Amino acid sequence: MFDLVKKCGESISKKRFLFEELVKRDFKKKYKRTVLGMLWSLISPLMQLAVMAVVFTQFFGRNTPHYVIYLFAGNLTYSFFKDSTYGGMNALMQNAGIITKINLPKYMFLLSKNVASVINFGLTLVIFFLFVAVDGIAFHFRFLMIIYPIVCLIVFNIGCGFILSALFVIFKDVQYLYDIFTLMLMYLSAIFYTTDGYSENVKRLFYLNPLYVYITYIRHLIIDGYIPGVATHALCLFYAVAVLAIGALIYKKYNYKFMYYM
Repeated sequence: MFDLVKKCGESISKKRFLFEELVKRDFKKKYKRTVLGMLWSLISPLMQLAVMAVVFTQFFGRNTPHYVIYLFAGNLTYSFFKDSTYGGMNALMQNAGIITKINLPKYMFLLSKNVASVINFGLTLVIFFLFVAVDGIAFHFRFLMIIYPIVCLIVFNIGCGFILSALFVIFKDVQYLYDIFTLMLMYLSAIFYTTDGYSENVKRLFYLNPLYVYITYIRHLIIDGYIPGVATHALCLFYAVAVLAIGALIYKKYNYKFMYYM
């Protein structure tokens, strides 16, 4: 894993201009031929939030303090994960024409997709904090700790991207299975409902879901007003490093086979 990370850093440093152009292309391509263009980065999550708030407030949010922020934090994190991993999964196949003609490090295409997703997420995060201010939650220096789960999530997304992109090149069924998986993950991440009504044993099971851990960290930080404990920090880091390591191993194992399936 560390060898791959080192190689990624060296390749990006040497081919910085190319990497920057890939990021620009991926970000612009998403909103190509749309009237509002980049504004969809802000409008889309707000529209999703509005729909979910109207639908779920009456069912789940009546007794939940700052429910809109609670919902926004979950949807924001899940949308970032989904956008990043879907982009990572398709990174190699969408660039097959370039990869088969030019000798370039293949992971540059995956990383450019992730950087584009991070930019999109950053724009939405600004709107999130505007909602936090409007909802009357006082800003505090501890909010800076939101960087920790975000960085862990970025690493986690890259690891998932390595796994998905490698598998998708060889097994095209992966995209259909992943559609079902992300739908299931959305319902298991407590995005629009709370886990307060479950027993302690069931609550612990939720922590087997990495996305739930990242969402919960952000909610505790912003809504509940405290920085989660050491165990939560360790769990965030563990999921990120573990998935990146698995992704790096799979990517390294199947790397030489990619050209045969493109």
